Amino acid sequence: MIINVSQGLGTGKTELSAFDKALYEAGVANYNLVRLSSVIPVGAEVKINQLSDNARNEFGYKLFLVYAEQRESEIGKEAWAGVGWVQTEDGRGLFVEHEGSSEKEVRGLIKNSLTDMVKYRKDYKFGEINYSVCGIRCEDQPVCAFMAAVYQSQSWDK
Repeated sequence: MIINVSQGLGTGKTELSAFDKALYEAGVANYNLVRLSSVIPVGAEVKINQLSDNARNEFGYKLFLVYAEQRESEIGKEAWAGVGWVQTEDGRGLFVEHEGSSEKEVRGLIKNSLTDMVKYRKDYKFGEINYSVCGIRCEDQPVCAFMAAVYQSQSWDK
């Protein structure tokens, strides 16, 4: 299984339309998002890819993903979103998602969360912490930063 990490940045007349634009840029706008917690299954490979299909052939399908999103409408402020993950040699692992007002804040939250989470999972040898973060500054319209770890899509027939 491949889990794709994708990002999107958006601006719009409203925070909601900025969020939708960020979803579009991340390649997930035309799905119904089903938010997952943080567990990566055995055999998974995490790849940083910019998705672009936007459900051309799966419009309205369910999409299972871990995601972070931060919206901002105050001029001069920033919106940042990020996901981080750790994995063992067999692919199993953990994701975390965080939002904030700076890259430093989001990276720190990711590092602290994953450091805590692996402490008590002593039966597993996790590798290094990986990050993917994105951010945008509010200049004149609302903005949104969106980061996703996309697992898979599913039709409503299943």
